[in-house]
Parts: sequence; structure tokens; C-alpha cells
Amino acid sequence: MYYEPGVTSHSLPWDPFKSCVVPRPIGWISTTGSDGIDNLAPFSQFQNVTFDPPTVMFSANQNTRGERKDTVVNAEATKEFVWNMATYDLREAVNRSSAELPPEVDEFTWAGLTKASSRLVHPPRVAESPVHFECAYLQTVRLPGNGKMGMVDVVFGRVIAIHISDEVFRDGRIDVARIRPLARLGYYDYTFIDHVFSMKPPGNEGLAAGMEGSADKIALLGLR
Repeated sequence: MYYEPGVTSHSLPWDPFKSCVVPRPIGWISTTGSDGIDNLAPFSQFQNVTFDPPTVMFSANQNTRGERKDTVVNAEATKEFVWNMATYDLREAVNRSSAELPPEVDEFTWAGLTKASSRLVHPPRVAESPVHFECAYLQTVRLPGNGKMGMVDVVFGRVIAIHISDEVFRDGRIDVARIRPLARLGYYDYTFIDHVFSMKPPGNEGLAAGMEGSADKIALLGLR
């Protein structure tokens, strides 16, 4: 098939676009508003941007009323946010926290989750999550879109502190299959990681260090 988004119809009962870019890690982002109310919401457009220094991004479309998401407003106002890893065991809480609620509603309470204090930022962490990034807000890139929900805020943050539960390590590496991180597909579908295989790039140790995301190894190789 062939179609041009916004120009020609795909003639399908379900839009295929998001199902072509899969799986996508979930940006389960916690923030605290200027009023002190905590917020928690999942975003399926989330990714690490670079590793030296560690930097992440998430993008948030406007809500159904054509307003900016509370997460974006809070991150810009307070200059900080936390990423919490979404897992299969936490799937129901992740889904519940995706509801479009008024700013005065605390999604931690709404989703039945426990708050854990952060070290360097004010927003709390999801205590039930095995991995957290405390982030300092860097900037927002606002992209135009169609209709009330089309405009999107792409938010960048520098990772300034990392929390990883000791129980998820095996032989010095994170046991991803044990954690079963949750990921978004298209439509209303999700998946989780339960199988891992490895492939190391041939020959180039600098490339391998970059794939690992190790600033220390990059420095030892004289590439920093």
C-alpha cells in the first residue's frame, strides 16, 4: 500500500503509522507543579538522546482541550522531572496514570502507587519501579501540528542521578528479561521484553563503547 499522511487516505480501519515505529520505550514521567501537586504520566515518544552526558527526551502532544500537558508545564516551571521505568508488572498503574485528569489530581494516588523521595530533584519517584532517572530540564522544542492535539512539545532533560534496584543485576549487568520493561506498539497494543540476544559491532572498540554508552571507556580510548 501507499498513502500520503494528511493528503490521501490509507483506507484502513486503524491508522498504521505508530505501528511502524515499534517498540517504543515508555517515558513514565513524574513532575511536581509550582503549587506542590505531584503529577505522573506515560509518554510513548521517549528516548535517550546521548550518553555523555546522559540526556533523554519525551514528546507530549496537547490534550483533547488543546492545552499543554501538565507534565510539560511542570517541567518548564520547576526545571526538573523524573523518568520511571514502566514494567509489565506495573502495566495497570501505567495505563491508569494515562487518564486526562485536572492538574489538582495527584496521579500517584489515582494509580495507587507509592512515592519515593528523589535525591537531587523535587519530584518523587515511583517506588515500585526498578529504575529511575532524576533529570534537570534543558529545553523544549515546540513543533506545529494539526487540530487541538497536533501541536507537540519535545522536552529534553539531562540525567543527573540514576537509581537502579540492586535486585535487577546479574553478573554486573541489568537483567532486562527479569525486569520485563513495558513498551508501546501501535493501536492499543503493548509488549514487554522477555528475551535478549547480543551482537557486538566488529573490530572497532570505540564504536562498541559508544553502543554500550560508556563515557569512561570512550575516555580510556582517547576519544573524549
